[in-house]
Amino acid sequence: MMQIPWDQPATLIDLDGKTPIIGTIRDCVMHFAIFKPFAKEQARILLTRPVHREGRKTRTWVLNPDEIEGLVQRMNAESESLH
Repeated sequence: MMQIPWDQPATLIDLDGKTPIIGTIRDCVMHFAIFKPFAKEQARILLTRPVHREGRKTRTWVLNPDEIEGLVQRMNAESESLH
């Protein structure tokens, strides 16, 4: 699982051309979590610092829906551990 800091600036974009959400990774992941399945398929997060992806030689600036879903799971797990 990617260990991107929750306070890192990022932008949640929609391939359908809806208005982007500019904020932190946490903001983007929270918005993504409430999207309907079709909207999730169209969403991507643009990073301000590239991350390493398993199986790739280069780092990436864009997170795909499956990677964002992984961050949703991480956020949920972290919030459960606080309770």
